[in-house]
Amino acid sequence: MNSDIIEIKYALDTFYFLMSGVLVMWMAAGFSMLEAGLVRSKNTTEILTKNVALFAISCCMYMVMGYAIMYGGSAGGFLPDVWFGNIIGNATTEEVLASGGDTYYSGASDFFFQVVFVATAMSIVSGAVAERMKLWAFLAFAVVMTGFIYPMQGMWKWGGGFLDAAGFQDFAGSGVVHLCGATAALAGVLLLGARKGKYSADGKVNAIPGANMPLAAIGMFILWMGWFGFNGGSELMVSNIAEANAVSDIFVNTNAAASGGLIAALILAQLMYGKADLTMAVNGALAGLVAITAEPLAWTGGAATLVGAVGGVIVVFSVKFMDSLKIDDPVGAISVHGVVGIWGLLAVCFSGNDSATLVGQLTGIVVIFTWTFVTSFIVWTILKAAMGIRISEEQEFEGCDIAECGIEAYPEFSSGK
Repeated sequence: MNSDIIEIKYALDTFYFLMSGVLVMWMAAGFSMLEAGLVRSKNTTEILTKNVALFAISCCMYMVMGYAIMYGGSAGGFLPDVWFGNIIGNATTEEVLASGGDTYYSGASDFFFQVVFVATAMSIVSGAVAERMKLWAFLAFAVVMTGFIYPMQGMWKWGGGFLDAAGFQDFAGSGVVHLCGATAALAGVLLLGARKGKYSADGKVNAIPGANMPLAAIGMFILWMGWFGFNGGSELMVSNIAEANAVSDIFVNTNAAASGGLIAALILAQLMYGKADLTMAVNGALAGLVAITAEPLAWTGGAATLVGAVGGVIVVFSVKFMDSLKIDDPVGAISVHGVVGIWGLLAVCFSGNDSATLVGQLTGIVVIFTWTFVTSFIVWTILKAAMGIRISEEQEFEGCDIAECGIEAYPEFSSGK
């Protein structure tokens, strides 16, 4: 291949990788707005503080050790060859040319793309534990989650570990990112308990409406937009006709699945509750996105819509089921990212992806869930014993904004607590 062509392709694919990472980074704003909209006004500043801080912690911990664990190699497929250190490295011009085009993006662009993924996994946790978890306990967990728990199971699949060898298929992270984040959240919620007043002694589920539906809707659209980088960027290159076509198909299927999920959830909510529930519509769109993430390329547009629609149906029933178990998840994160993440991984078996088998997919699901739940539960338990993970009942009534941050998001409406 001509050296000029190799250099142009390298520059183009690196730029595409970086811009995809920027889109995924923008999902941090989507999670922030979604969660700020779905919590009560007295907890808004604190949930925003969690989201901005977890992103910074994710970036630091992934650079210190997470990236090394995940992509530093694993001779046996179970444990990483490297535990600590900055292994980010760019190939020289001579090395790129000598590869004949096989080295087609910079090492730094790969790190940037991967680091925003780990921040996405941690963002899932923040919404599920909202309105009653201590800020610093949450941030302490973020250190372990982003530096160790997430990278280990990520290495088993994307780092060439034993799950990859077992044939587990997860194109952009329905399992590695979304199921992992939701499982960590579930472990925390079980130890944390429900918000005061959420469940009555007679078993009644009391709705606790969010404070700002416009923010929730904006958050959904930001996440929807960011997902094009999430799934599209995972194709890794765009510099030839076949890859450009593949990226285009991924964008179309990602958009179709979100649309199918939203419509299905909205219709089902109307049938079940007699109302067009915006929160269900929002979570339906996100469920569709999570569902298609495991395999966004192999489907036709129509089939991708159906995959998303099934995700939208599942999330409505899952939210109701979680409440029946008194698992209090203010934003529905466990249902959207965990339950629907499992559906997305199983759906790969019907996508036409010849590498996918039911045994391989079930193996990945069981391993990711078990590893993440056990390790997260241990960390949450240690934090509970060492510093406590839940604010006091008085602080919960007052709101996390005052108790944890000393700043109200809406001070002019403070009388409306």
